[in-house]
Amino acid sequence: MKKLLLTLAFAGLVALGATTVSAQVAPKSVIHVITVSWKAGTTPEQIKAALDGVQALPAQFKGITHVWTKSMKVQGGKANAIVMEFVNEAALEGYSGSEAQKEWYKTYLPIREQSTTFDITN
Repeated sequence: MKKLLLTLAFAGLVALGATTVSAQVAPKSVIHVITVSWKAGTTPEQIKAALDGVQALPAQFKGITHVWTKSMKVQGGKANAIVMEFVNEAALEGYSGSEAQKEWYKTYLPIREQSTTFDITN
């Protein structure tokens, strides 16, 4: 009897796990990835100001949900990677040219040598 109960409990857990996995839906958020190389002579303080500025964007622009700035591994000659998560594609489009973007660009663009962006969604 004990063995039967354990078997049924295990089967129930497996079924619950399968239901949970199949019920997951791919997010519609957009991940905006920026890889950056800084201009020669850029100071650590200037880089910090630019990264602090992008960290403040979710409070300044409603469509940005998360920002990551701590680069753990960067390849291809870039110095940093910045990742911004937008609620959806419309939010990303609305951010382009927004006051929040213009304000951040005041600290970011003067020190940016080159950047590459990738926008990723499901």
